[in-house]
Amino acid sequence: MKLQIGDKKLINAWAFYDWANSVYSLVISTAVFPLFYSAITDGKVVTFLGMEWDYPDTLYSYALSFSFLVVAFMSPILSAIADYTGNKLKFMKFFCWLGGLSVISMFFFKDLHTAWIGIICTILASIGFWSSIVFYNSYLPEVAFPEQQDAASAKGFIHGYIGSIILLIFCLAMILAPNTFGFDLSISEAILTNGTEVEIATALEDAKNAASLKAMRISFVMVGLWWIGFAQITFKKLPNNVHNRKPEKDYIWKGFKELKKVWIELKNYPTLRNFLIAFFLLSVGVQTIILLATIFGSSELGLGTTNLIVTVLLIQFVAILGAYVFSNISKKFGNFKAIKITIFIWILVCFSAFMLEKELPNVEIYFYALGGLLGLVLGAIQSLTRSTYSKLLPKTHDNATYFSFYDVTEKIAIVLGTFVFGFLIYLTDSMQWSVLSLALFFVASLIVLSRLKRTEHVY
Repeated sequence: MKLQIGDKKLINAWAFYDWANSVYSLVISTAVFPLFYSAITDGKVVTFLGMEWDYPDTLYSYALSFSFLVVAFMSPILSAIADYTGNKLKFMKFFCWLGGLSVISMFFFKDLHTAWIGIICTILASIGFWSSIVFYNSYLPEVAFPEQQDAASAKGFIHGYIGSIILLIFCLAMILAPNTFGFDLSISEAILTNGTEVEIATALEDAKNAASLKAMRISFVMVGLWWIGFAQITFKKLPNNVHNRKPEKDYIWKGFKELKKVWIELKNYPTLRNFLIAFFLLSVGVQTIILLATIFGSSELGLGTTNLIVTVLLIQFVAILGAYVFSNISKKFGNFKAIKITIFIWILVCFSAFMLEKELPNVEIYFYALGGLLGLVLGAIQSLTRSTYSKLLPKTHDNATYFSFYDVTEKIAIVLGTFVFGFLIYLTDSMQWSVLSLALFFVASLIVLSRLKRTEHVY
């Protein structure tokens, strides 16, 4: 039986894709993979595409920039095609599999010589994840009525945080106690027999580090399987051809025409257009911080794996509360005011991170506090911007095409943010100025957002 718009079962099935895919955002993009990459490449020269990279963090930042540039180029084309032919579910499935299999393939990145595998898989997994999100987001106005969309969007993010926390905790247990999960911690008999206490202790520490790195590689496989496996629940419920359109032979060119049509239509909706500008500016900061916060803590502040993953977990727990709290704030005071409050807090996060230094006593405590502050607005701003944009859309059958502009806006913002971040690292040999530069984008976004006019559903 086909589920109708507004049906709780349909909304729950849609939101459950966040449960499936958010493990990529948390374990791969934010927590474990950046730590693994940093551990393998720290202080070393990485060779990629025949070039030697003295700053591996810059290479990683540029790889992310490239992946988002590809997504920004592809998503409007794919969305227009999917909207016209009604095959958005098929596209969503394809990119889910691409992302999941790429994450699983990260297992084969095990040392400096195989760093190229890690970089390539990072690019492909990012393309798979973000391209699938294009189609996932476009379903929101087709599964929920306007008055349901704030709650539905928040439910998706909450599902995502809970699911990703569960898997991250398991991965954290493997990484911190690898021997408990059967990873080999043995050292050579010669060292045990003839080595000094210091040599034996060093050998045991090296063995534990090696086992922890292997546990990280196993976690990559688990993320891919989790993502692909749980996504099947969503795929069973979501409709494929919502508007019952029949594909034509030249549907690819129709897709380009639909893009041009929507681009022209945006000029007739100044509030929607200006909201996209504000969204672009805040996304430069939000998404760059999400992607590179762990590397900032590792490389800039010298924090250990345990400190960083605990911080990431703290962010996720607080983000669940934040998404719920700001969903209620938006109901009482309006979407625009709620988003403005989150932007103020993001600016505070940037300035606070700029003030942190490795030599600061108990720097990990300050980093935890900063993580809690960031978590409060992380889920909130993502949930609110998605639902606000959905409410601002005109009545149309081209939801995927309209949402492609939303996603392209975000991806180009990430390209700019990650490039600026990496380039400033190259210029200053420090991430602090990179973080401070992001505050300027939040300030600009706040200025644009302050000039937006109220609409029927958004105020």
